[in-house]
Amino acid sequence: MAQSQQRLTGKRVACLAADGVEDVEYAQSRAAAEQAGAEVHLISLSSGEIQSMNQDISPANRYRVDRTVNEADAADYDALLLPGGTVNPDRLRMNQQAMDLVRAFFEQQKPVAAICHGPWSLVETGMVNGRTVTSFPSLRTDIRNAGGNWVDQQVQVDNGLITSRNPGDLPAFCAKMVEEFAKGERVRQMTTA
Repeated sequence: MAQSQQRLTGKRVACLAADGVEDVEYAQSRAAAEQAGAEVHLISLSSGEIQSMNQDISPANRYRVDRTVNEADAADYDALLLPGGTVNPDRLRMNQQAMDLVRAFFEQQKPVAAICHGPWSLVETGMVNGRTVTSFPSLRTDIRNAGGNWVDQQVQVDNGLITSRNPGDLPAFCAKMVEEFAKGERVRQMTTA
């Protein structure tokens, strides 16, 4: 399998998440990147640990934070991962430093992968404008209002931006994330007229 070929050896991936992250989306996507050879750092709003959830309501696991958003620099990473859960991205989008970090990955033209409600950070930063993305269906209107083209696809790639709808899409999402991170395809910044 492609993931066992260490396609991401030498790459560093930032995973931006906060309390409320959907456990399976965080754990499986991080594991896919690590199994492919990447070094993955959990970036969050504060130091210590974050609490993951199962289906937004049941506490799952706690994960150690590697760096806070004010310590992290997009220049230190090759790619960005944004797992979902509804609470996690809602907390992130209320934090200016977190949104500045997301924006920096686009400014530096680095690949970004977001699943489920993870694209809320893309909406908040204006990075869906002019792009074709997918997400959990409840974000459809937000994405369209932010200038994006929402599609109902298992996984959607738009010039280095990888998006998926929900935990059921994780196998396709993880495979495409590893593939795109390995290619190093850069996300181009969209310009507004």
